[in-house]
Amino acid sequence: MEAVLTVIVLLFVLCVVLGAYATVKAIGAAKRSVDRTIAQARRTVEETTLRARTLAQPGPAGEIAALRLTLRTSMRATQDALHAGVAEDESLKESLGLFNRLSAHGYELDAELKRLEIEPDRGTVASRLPELRERTERITHSADSLRWAAHDRARRFADDDLDILSAQIDVEAGALRHWTTEEPTAPSWPEAPASEAADGPTGPETPRSRASREQPTRPAIGPRGQRPAYSWQKKPRPESTP
Repeated sequence: MEAVLTVIVLLFVLCVVLGAYATVKAIGAAKRSVDRTIAQARRTVEETTLRARTLAQPGPAGEIAALRLTLRTSMRATQDALHAGVAEDESLKESLGLFNRLSAHGYELDAELKRLEIEPDRGTVASRLPELRERTERITHSADSLRWAAHDRARRFADDDLDILSAQIDVEAGALRHWTTEEPTAPSWPEAPASEAADGPTGPETPRSRASREQPTRPAIGPRGQRPAYSWQKKPRPESTP
C-alpha cells in the first residue's frame, strides 16, 4: 500500500513540474511574440515619422531624417537577407559576423543622427551634415555589398542546381525514348511441329529407305555366342592332357 501511495505522489509531483514547465515556456513564447509585435509597431511608427519629416521639413532637419531612413532601410534589408541565407548556406556565417560589426557603427550613427534631430542650433547641424552624409554612405554601401553578394551567391547556387537538374531530365527523357534508337530485328521462323520433326524430312521414298525401315534393327554388339567350326582347325585339347 505504501508503494502505491509513493507512486501516486511521484506521478502527481511529475505532473505539477511538467505543467509548470509548459506554463513557463508558453508565457515566454507569448512574451517574445508580444515584444516582437511591439518592436515592429514602434519601428513602423518611427519610419513613418521619418518619411513625414523628410517631406515636411526642408533643410538640415529633413536631410537628417532622410539619412536615418536610408541607414535603417539598408541595414534591416541586409540583416534579413543574411539571416535567411545562413540557414541554407553556412558560409554566410562569416558575412553575418562582419555585418554585426558593421551594425555597431550603424547603431552609433543612428543614435547621433537622432540626437541632432532635436538640436536647436541649426548651424551646428548644417556643419555636421557632410561628415554624417559620408559616414551614412560608407555604412550603407558596405551593407548593400554584403546583401547583394549573398543574393548573387544564392542565385548562382540556384542556377547550378537548375543546370544539373536539366541535364538529368535530358538523360531521363532520352532513356524513356529508347525505342527510337533500337534497330528493328527480323522475325524468326516458327519451329516445325514435333511430329514432323520426328518423322524426318518428307520426300519420295526409295526402295532402300523402305528396306532399311522394314528391316528390324539389331544391336551394334551382340552377345558372345558359339563360333562356327571349320575342318582345317585342330580340335581343342582337354586341359587335363599333358
